[in-house]
Parts: sequence; structure tokens; C-alpha cells
Amino acid sequence: MELARNRLVGISHGPPSLIYPSRILLKPILSLSNSAESHPCRFALAQTLQSETLKILEWNSLCNQLSPFTSTSMGFRATEHAAIPIGETIEESMKLLEQTGAAVLAAEAGPWDFSKIEDVTSIIDASANGQMLTVGEICRVRRTLVAAMKAAEMLESVALAAGGTDSPERKRYSPLIDIVADCDYQEHLANKIEFCIDCNLSVILDRASEDLEIIRLEKKRNIEDLNSLLKEVSARIFQAGGMDRPLVTKRRARMCVGIRASHKYLLPEGIVLDISGSGVTYFMEPKEAIELNNMEVRLSNAERAEEMAILSLFTSEIAESGDIIKNMLKRFQEIDLAFARAAYAREVNGRCPIISLCGSNPIDIIEMQHPLLLTSQRILSDEDNGALASSSSKGCVADFPVPIDFKVAHRTRVVIISGPNTGGKTASMKTLGLASLMSKAGMYLPAKNFPRIPWFNLVLADIGDQQSLEQNLSTFSGHVSRIRDILEVATMESLVLLDEIGSGTDPSEGVALSSSILDYLKDHVSLSVVTTHYADLTLLREKDDRYQIAAMEFSLETLKPTYKVLWGSTGDSNALKIAESIGLNCNTISRARQWVEKLKPESEQERHGLVYQSLMDERNQLEAHVKKANSLHAEMMNLYIEIQREAEDIGCREKALMRKETHNVQQELKSAERQIYSVVANFERQLTKIVPEDVNSVIKKGELAIASIFEAHQPADSLYGNKPDDAPYAPRSGEQVLVKGLGNKLAIVVEAPGDDGTVLIQLGKVRVRVSSRDVRDIGGSKKNLAAATSLQRRRRQASLSQEIQNPSERSQHDEQLLFGPTVQTSRNTVDLRGMRVEEAALELDMAINSRGPNSVIFVIHGMGTGAVKERAIKILQEHPRVVRYEQENPLNYGCTVAYIK
Repeated sequence: MELARNRLVGISHGPPSLIYPSRILLKPILSLSNSAESHPCRFALAQTLQSETLKILEWNSLCNQLSPFTSTSMGFRATEHAAIPIGETIEESMKLLEQTGAAVLAAEAGPWDFSKIEDVTSIIDASANGQMLTVGEICRVRRTLVAAMKAAEMLESVALAAGGTDSPERKRYSPLIDIVADCDYQEHLANKIEFCIDCNLSVILDRASEDLEIIRLEKKRNIEDLNSLLKEVSARIFQAGGMDRPLVTKRRARMCVGIRASHKYLLPEGIVLDISGSGVTYFMEPKEAIELNNMEVRLSNAERAEEMAILSLFTSEIAESGDIIKNMLKRFQEIDLAFARAAYAREVNGRCPIISLCGSNPIDIIEMQHPLLLTSQRILSDEDNGALASSSSKGCVADFPVPIDFKVAHRTRVVIISGPNTGGKTASMKTLGLASLMSKAGMYLPAKNFPRIPWFNLVLADIGDQQSLEQNLSTFSGHVSRIRDILEVATMESLVLLDEIGSGTDPSEGVALSSSILDYLKDHVSLSVVTTHYADLTLLREKDDRYQIAAMEFSLETLKPTYKVLWGSTGDSNALKIAESIGLNCNTISRARQWVEKLKPESEQERHGLVYQSLMDERNQLEAHVKKANSLHAEMMNLYIEIQREAEDIGCREKALMRKETHNVQQELKSAERQIYSVVANFERQLTKIVPEDVNSVIKKGELAIASIFEAHQPADSLYGNKPDDAPYAPRSGEQVLVKGLGNKLAIVVEAPGDDGTVLIQLGKVRVRVSSRDVRDIGGSKKNLAAATSLQRRRRQASLSQEIQNPSERSQHDEQLLFGPTVQTSRNTVDLRGMRVEEAALELDMAINSRGPNSVIFVIHGMGTGAVKERAIKILQEHPRVVRYEQENPLNYGCTVAYIK
């Protein structure tokens, strides 16, 4: 949000430097001329009218909008009760604006929170009335003093960080720093409270006074002696069978021991303090403990008396410092309200108004929105969320409330606004009244550029129905009575707002009375804004240039108001056009137009000329083109942002997949490297032991092992291709098949295909019926079987020489070539660690069934309790597809290798 921040608001006429008063009252202030102040009745009437005007303009609701931005209870209460400061003079209003500007600048340095500065006014008043304060109340006072000191130090540090002591940057913070410049934070009182009271535990410390420290030391020694004595007595009672366990407790504020009623004799001359509900146990005070208990009571009373004396002392000091602390709280309330006004300015994108003396400068406000309508629209926008995402909805939000321009010339004294009902005349007039009050209260205006507005001592309004049954007043009488009071108190520094002047009576008399009232206002009031339906009042502009006319725009195409003010134009009621659009009889409308032609002056006919209508049509067309262009631009930007987000998302997913695949390839590469290094190390060890005649055999064996490693890590198509879809296949009961719909998992046929073309299969412990078209033969196609046979044949030929040289290892070598290299990869490994026994059994059974013929599977079962390992070995022993298995070895601890046929 763009803010017109830190702008020095100047007075058009007056001295360049002003001495601001040190006090700004926290309530709406009235400033009247000396003549008004000399008449108490007139002053009271002015106060009453001003209070009623604030209600009419809904000033309370506007003040309530500052409440969410306050951080202290004092500031919140001031905004809730509309008790925010309003400048009594133009200097005070300018000072409030400068405070708001400084708060806007300070808010950029970080969030500000004054919530720790509590409102301790009630505590101060209680102390002043002689009421003893509690430890918690005294600690609240200390926390407030410390928080105020820290807040002032933070303001000073932020100002110093902006520049030196006399730098222009630091002076921009001076409106806030000056508020607390001469504050007395009662630091000595805060330090004294901290020294005497632990506010975290809410206890008075021993060092609070010498007497308290001595009393507590004696009390500590006495209680130790008493506890020691009672423990010794209770131990003797326990040993004598008087209790199940030693029991030391407290009854009637005295320490005692528990003893069975039957063993009461063990404590001769003891005093019974209490009896249990069952009557079995007595709580007795031994004779030896009576004096110690009496001493404990005396010391406790002395301690309590000393603590009360300390609290009384602090109560007196707080009462003596009450006025100083209250003054400090008022100053920080001003700072809190300044930051609230700054936050509100950021919320509504407000601009700092330039205020001037009445009559010295015109009113020039560009596109100001009604602050109450603006805030209500923001709330509705937040609640709608997605509903406002469409372009049409966005257009509605942007156009409401409709921005209003106020262009009042220098010599103007009376502004006459005409136009149809519900066209926005009253709302526009209220917006101007609120703009005047907001500038007096130091609030930024939700407008553009640099709004200019004079400073008015009184804002007086007559808006709405003023009839009263109790006072026997009709609507007209009520309006006239209120206008009479307004004319009595208004001065040349006042702003008067009159709605529907002269209404509620005969039109001719209403026009005459209104003209007379306006003639008085232009000579005795700084500015008056009136609304009317009387076209004759707009003719006053031709007789006196101190009148200015304006009209609310009305669209002839939609027959609806646009809520825009057309300065220098007169508004029409458009009654005949509206009546024609809703279907009134054409002859009736024609005769009405004839009457209008007779009643209207010639100048009124010229105003409806073709030139004016053509200009309005051209303006409407240009506005429609601008709205269409803005809509297309918004749609293009939304589409661009959406495509950009999709592209970024695709790029991120692509990078993630590449990282994952790269990681997998690196793991496979490291595994292959480790296996090759193992083969090479084994080859080197054999070279040191074999005779020269076996060198070739060892070399070939190493080459075959390395070739097997390379072949195992080469990406290859599965030997288990699916049968062509056109090849008929009828599975039989008990046969193992591949199920396409279950990810080509191995399953057992329970029932052969029936007439409905479905097959009942079992996958692990689950039975399911699938279509026969999804069932494939596990044998594979002839081409795949041929490929497997060719691969086995090449392996046998590669090791033929070794078989001849070493016949004793032939059978084992045959089996190795038949099942391929025993090289562990991620594809032929099943990890059972961390599973329960039944879960591990099902996982291993599915892994064996999913392996192809003549393959190897590595079963990782770990070496925990051994339950998973035992179950895995049992499955490998009993499974029909397992030819043999090799249990773990020192190099492959916790892993079993199984060979699948």
C-alpha cells in the first residue's frame, strides 16, 4: 500500500512555525468563537448539535475501525467509545497528523506492541482510597513502568538508527518522541519493587526488610526442630505398632502425628487435634511439640504482619506517584492511537490530508471512498474468498464504494447537489463530513494524490427524518427546527451539511424558504453543502458566483445511478424516462412532456441539447472501453501467472525425478564396483596359490564372473513376456498364472473359467475373480523361451574349458550357470526386516512366486529374535519352487540366498 507518509502539512496563511499545546483531550472537542463562548446556552447548544452530527455521520463506527489496530486496553477503550483525540485548533490537528506520519515511518522498522503497558488506573485509585494492594497488583504496576521505559527506549533507538541527533531523519520521529520526552517512569519505584518482590512467584523476598529476614530465619529453624521432633515421635509410634507407617501432618494450623485410637496411651499428655472420619486414627500433638507449635504460630503472625507493613509501604508510594503514572499512561495512549491511525492508513491506502485555514484554500479531494463502506466491502471480500476470484466479481469489488471527487472553488460558500433519489447525494455529503472529522483527528483519508481540505471548528449536519411525536413535530417542522439551531451556532469556520433542504412542504414555499436559508448561509458560514430536488435552486449560481452546483450522474442506458458527482452540472429526476421504461401509457407520457415544455424555462431546454447528449455518450463509450481493456489485461495476467506456475511445477517435478533416477543409478554402480573389486581381490589371492598350469582357468573364471556382473546390471527386458492378446489361453485349476490387472503378479487358479468368462484366483491369502483375458500363461512365449535357452547355452560354452579341467566342480558349476550369477541387486532382493512373522511370510511367498525360472533371490531377514529367520527358512524348505538355499556367511550376515526353479 502506498502512503503519503511523513508529509509536512503546512498552513496556507500563518506563521511558518507553530507552538503546539502540550495537551490533546481524548474526546470530541468543540471550538467556537469568542462570541459563542460568551453565551453558555449557545455553547451547550453547539455541543448538542455536534454530538448529534457525530451520530448522523456514524463517527462511532469509524472510530471502532481503529480498535483492531490498538495494542493497549486504554487505546482500545478510547476507540470503542469514540473518545479518540480531535484537534481543538488547527495546530493540534496538524500535530495529530504529524504523529500519524511518524508512526507510519516507525512501523516500517518492525511491529510495535504496547500491550504490556497495562491500564493500572483502578489500582492507583484503590491505593489513593486507602485500600491495601496485593502482591499481584503491585507487580502489575511494576510491569507497566518497565514496559513503558522499554517502549520509550525503543522509540529513541529507532530514531537514532535513522540518523544523528540533529539529522532530518531523526526529526521525522520527533512527534512521537516529544510525547514521552519528559515522562517520569518512576524507575526508583520499579527497582524497589523488583528488589523486594519476586513477581514471577508473587512472593515477598527476605531482603525486603531486616525484620522479615530475621523472622523467616527463626521460623525456618523452629520448623526444622518441630519436624525433627515429630518424625522421631512418629517413628516410635510406628515401631510400637501404633500406625502402619510414620505420619506427620498438619491439623488446625498445628503440626501433629497420626496414631491409632487403640494406641493413644503412647502419647501421654498429648492433645487430640482431630479424628479421622472412621474414628480409627487420632491426630495428636505431642507434649514436647506444644511449645514449638506455639512458636510457629507466633512467628507466622509476625511474618504476616511484616509482609502487610511492606505492602502498605508500597501502596502509599504508588498512591503518591498516582498522578505521575496516570500522566504516563495518557501519553502512551496517545502513542498507541497514533500507531492505530497509521495501521488504519496502511489498511485503506490512506493519504495525509493538507489542512488549511477556512477560506484560504479550496477543497480538492480526488477519488475519496466512504471509509465505512470501504471497510464493509473489505470484510465481504474476505468472507467471499473464491467467489471474488472471477473477473466480474473483481470488477464489482473495485467499483464499490464509488470514489468521489470534491472540487470546491476558493470563493464558494454554498454547494448545491441535485439528482435523483438513491443516487448517492446523501452518501457523498456524509463522506465530506467524515473527511473533515478525520483530518481534525489526525487520520489519513482513503483518497488519491494529496487531498486538501480546510479546518472547520464545527461540522453541523441535518440529515434524515427529524420528526418527533413527543414534541409534536412533523418532518418539515423537525428539519426547520434543527436548521434554526444550526444557523444560531454556525460561524465563518463551520461546515454545514443540509439534506433535502425545504422538503416536506409545498414546493413553491419550499423553494422560497430554501433560497432564503442559502442566502443567509453564504454570508455567515464558511461552507455549506446542501442536496435538493428543486431545480430552481440551481439557478442561484447564475446570480452569485459564491454558489456552486453539482449533480449525481444517472445512466440513461441502464436507468440506474452511477453514484458519481458531476461538478458544474445539474441533475435531472428523469421521471418521464423511468416511467416510459417500465411501460406507462404512451399517451400519458406524451401529455406529461407537453406540460414539462410549458413549465420549463428556455434555458432548461437548451441544457438538453444534442451537444450535451453527444458528450455524455462519448464519455460513456470511453469508460466502457477502459473497463474492457482493464478486464482483458487482468485476464491475461491471470493466465500468464497460471502458466508460469505450471511451468515451475513441471520443472521441479522433472528435477526431482532426475535426482531419484541418478541416485538409483549411483547405487547400482557402487554395487557393481564392490562386486568387481571382490572378484579382482579373489583373483589376486588365487594367483598367489595356484600353479602356472591353472592360470588360464583362473583368468577365464574371473572373466566369466565379471561378465556376469555386467550382464546382471544391464537394463534388459523381462524374459516373461505376455502372450499376444489374440492367443487363446484356458487356465486350469491349480495352475500358476500371471494376472495382468494385478501388476503381472503370480497367482494360483482356484476355479477354471466359467460361462461368464471370469476366473477365480488366489493371491496369497486373498481370493478374487478376474476376467480370463487378464490371465496369462507363466511359461511365456516361444521367443522368450528360446532367448532363455540361448543365454544358458552361451554360458555353458563360455565355461566349457573350465569344466574339462576341473571335473569335480562340474555339478556345482552346472547349477551356477543354470541359475545365473549370484549377484545381489535391488531387483532380486526382498527385505523382511522390521516385519511381523505373518507379514514376512506373505511377502516372501509373493516374492518367490513373482520370480522367473532359474533365478536367484536374496532374502534379508536380519539377526534379531530369530523368529522371522526361522519362518523364512521353513518357507524355503517347503516351497516347491525353491531348489536349494544358502544360509548367511561371514560376508553376507543376516541374508539367505535361494535358487528358484
